[in-house]
Order: sequence, then structure tokens, then C-alpha cells
Amino acid sequence: MSRLTSRKMDAYRLYLLMTGASSLFITFVFAVNMVYQVERVGLSPLQLVLVGTTLEIAVFLFEVPTGIVADVYSRRLSLIIGYALMGAGFIVEGAVPSFAAIVLAQVMWGIGYTFTSGAHQAWITDEIGEEKVGRAFLRSSQIGSLLGIVGTLIAITLGSLQINLPIVLGGALHIWLALLLALKMPETGFKPTPREDRNTFQQMGHTLRAGVKLIRVRPVLLAILGIGFFFGLFSEGLDRLGTAHLLESFTLPDFGGLQPVAWMGLIGIIGGLLSAGATQIMMKRLNLDNSTALARVSFAFSGVMTAAVFVFAIAGNFVLAVLANWVIAVMRSLIGPVQSTWMNQHLDSNVRATVISMSGQVDAVGQIAGGPPVGFIGNTFGIRAALVTSSLILSPVLLLYARFLRRERQPVEVGEVAG
Repeated sequence: MSRLTSRKMDAYRLYLLMTGASSLFITFVFAVNMVYQVERVGLSPLQLVLVGTTLEIAVFLFEVPTGIVADVYSRRLSLIIGYALMGAGFIVEGAVPSFAAIVLAQVMWGIGYTFTSGAHQAWITDEIGEEKVGRAFLRSSQIGSLLGIVGTLIAITLGSLQINLPIVLGGALHIWLALLLALKMPETGFKPTPREDRNTFQQMGHTLRAGVKLIRVRPVLLAILGIGFFFGLFSEGLDRLGTAHLLESFTLPDFGGLQPVAWMGLIGIIGGLLSAGATQIMMKRLNLDNSTALARVSFAFSGVMTAAVFVFAIAGNFVLAVLANWVIAVMRSLIGPVQSTWMNQHLDSNVRATVISMSGQVDAVGQIAGGPPVGFIGNTFGIRAALVTSSLILSPVLLLYARFLRRERQPVEVGEVAG
């Protein structure tokens, strides 16, 4: 990033600060919230999945409208609102240990998330340019993994004293982040819709139609959305039942009297270190300007992750399950920034946040559709069966990647895919 101008470098640094801080603060919540929901609140497998489904319904309903807000009015405003709402939702979840309160919290922070989804990628792309943004995404992912380790250590310490304390703290710090952005965040690369043209519903409709049109004429975007759907379809079961699987399917090793929250935190810390190291290696070796290369590595990572989820589900001992869990964590940390870079290569600035939000909405549809059936399988046949089902649900993404790569090999269609 050494060739960036001073203004762009300031934006780059703020982007890393913003995404790194959010990763740190959200780790406070995620390091303990599944243990909190399983052990303190006593949620069943189906309730655990329904909590996630509620979150995804909120994301589904608000993802595109909030993405349009970011494209029509301001990425900056969208991010400030989003982080404040996320923080409020986390505080509600940690303050009231009941199923109803947790469901309400998912609605609050889910809506907040949609204000940030697409907005921060669109903001930094506008500020530093498409040719530099792939490195920014990867560096952000790497910093997030490292700060996640710090956040997990803090969460373990606080959670051992009081399990809900890290959740409330993570919420309060997200609100602080929103205030910081209100004071410090520039927005120089974005051109909002002129005030005289802001017939809100008409402009939102125009932006949405432009985003849909772009997706229709660029087949790569259809492939990415399809892949996003299957990732959503599979991920809800893993995200909501993975911790419960480790806590309930195995006897945790008796090592120094570690509490369950400490074990989950330790697993997360090592996973974060492995993810950060893998990201550093990929940054040095992967050509981020080559769409076909991005698709190939995503195909490989998705294949490894599908196999790892299956092994995680059927593992007969705690060590093998944890090893599979680390592989899953590393693959997810690598796929995220690669997918974001791949998509941004094919987007126009005026609809960038909207199309990224559409991708988030497709993911939410997948999670809404996939979560309850997997939760029902978990209640009826056990968590292992639910996780095996999740691995099978993910496998069709390999066909979608293969189809895109075959299309890239056809010279007549290369320009079409590149848009």
C-alpha cells in the first residue's frame, strides 16, 4: 500500500481501525455467547437455530434497503447507524438471559449489521480504488483474526467471572465505535445522489433496478450469489450447533480445571492464529487481480471446508473434532476476503453497496431456509446428524465454482464474464 496518497492512506488506516475494532469487540460477544445460550439460558438445539433464523430474517428484510441507503445517501452514515444498533442489540442479549430477549437482540443487531454490510467494502473501495482494495480486504481479515485472539483472551477472563459480561462490554464498545466514526470518518470518494434528485423511493427503486440489471448481464455475479446462497444454507447449522457439539458430544479434557468458556476460547485463539498465518501466506502468493485465480482458490478452499465439516460431525474424539474445527475456521477466514475481492472486481461504484447487500440477502435467505430443518434434525436425531446434513448442503458450491471455471475456459465468453 506504499503508493497510496496521504488521503488514501488515512482512509486505509481508518478502514483497518474500524474493521479491526469491530472484529475485536464482536469477539467479546461471540467468544462466549454460544456457551451463554447453551449453559446459562438453556436453549435447545432447535431454539439455538431459531435464534439464528430470527437474525437472518432481520438481515433478509433490511439488507437491500440499507444497502441502497449507503448508495444513495452516505456510506459513512450507514456505518454509524449500523454499529450503534449492533451495540444496542448485544447489550440487550447480555443483560436479559431469556429466549425472548435473545430473539429481540437478534432483530436489533441484525438490522444494525445490514447497515454495515456492503457499506464498509463500498466505502474503502471508493476511497482507495479497486486496484488496491483486495489487499485491504486481506489485511483487514488478518488483523481481525489477530485481534480476535486478543478479544477471546479478554472474553475468557471476563466470562469466567460473569458469563454475560463480555457480551455487554462488546455492545457498549460498538456504540463507542459509532461515535468515533461520527467524529473522524471522511467520505471523499463517494458521490451521493444530488439532493434535488432524492425522491427517496424513486431513487431507491432506480438503484435497485440498476443493481439487478448488472447482475443479469454479468454471469459471474450470478455465480457468486448462487454460491452465497449455499454458504448461507449450510452455515446456520454449523454456527449455531458447533459449540453445542463440542460441549455435549464430548467430555472436555480435565486440564487445569478449565471451564467450558475457557476451552471454547482457547480453541478460538488457536484458530485465529492459524487463520492469520494462512492469510499472510495467501497475500504473498495469490494474484488478487485475476478473477479466475480467485475462483480456483475459492473452489479448493470450499472443498476442504466441506470435508472438514463432515469430519467435525462424525469425529469420535475431542482432539479430531477440534482439528477439524480449526480447518473450518481457516478456510472461512480465507474464503471471505477472496469472495469480496472477486465480487468487487465486477461492480460499478453507484450500485456497489446495493449488490453486496443483495449478496448478504441471498446468504440470509439460505440461512433462513436451512436453519430450522437442520435444527429439527438436531432435536430429533442429534447434533451429529444435523452437522452431517450441513456438510452435504455445502457441497453444491463446488459445482457452481466448476461451472464458472469451465465458462472462463471458453474464449467467446471470457469478456462476457469479465463484464
